[in-house]
Amino acid sequence: MSMLTPPGMGGKYRVTGAAYPRLSRRPRRRRIVFAVLGAVLGISLLGYGSLQLIQVFRGDGDGRRAAAGGKCPDKGSGAASAAPANAPAVVLPQPADITVNVYNATPRAGLAKAVGDELKARGFTVGQVGNAPADFDKKVPGTGILLGSPKTDKAAYSVLGTQLAGDTLQSDAREGADIDLILGDAFTELSPKATADQELALLANPKPAAAPAC
Repeated sequence: MSMLTPPGMGGKYRVTGAAYPRLSRRPRRRRIVFAVLGAVLGISLLGYGSLQLIQVFRGDGDGRRAAAGGKCPDKGSGAASAAPANAPAVVLPQPADITVNVYNATPRAGLAKAVGDELKARGFTVGQVGNAPADFDKKVPGTGILLGSPKTDKAAYSVLGTQLAGDTLQSDAREGADIDLILGDAFTELSPKATADQELALLANPKPAAAPAC
């Protein structure tokens, strides 16, 4: 009989051999590890959600850039503090390089000569002065028509157009670079010289596009 066999319990109740049954422990350690990981994950998600809410209420981040219509430069970059570069100056013809023929399509006598003298005083080269051709005489309801060749430099039209508000552009079969100014019924006077000079300055130095607000 083995020493492990209680007295009075022999036969099939006898314990033999060198191995003994052991009671298994409950897996407490694994459950503790899972609980800790879950708590850490929950805190992380809570902190991230709070940060997003703060950015929304403060107007920071991508939402602000989207409302501005473009991407904003990083605050640490030099582009953020630098002013937008001015657009390159546009080379325009000088008024003296533009020959203007002034024609009167209205019933007012002496209008073409008066306008021609004023344009000459403002630096333009004045060519022919007189009544408008029959195709235009008493047939121009607006302030005036700028008439030139299809090959005429568009910048010349722009420079001359600063002197007259509401003019329209037309072309004919001429080959020269001169431009006809045909005065219409709505014409009263040329634009004030100060206003015309400001428009010329804007033509020569266009403003750069505004940067998106950040």
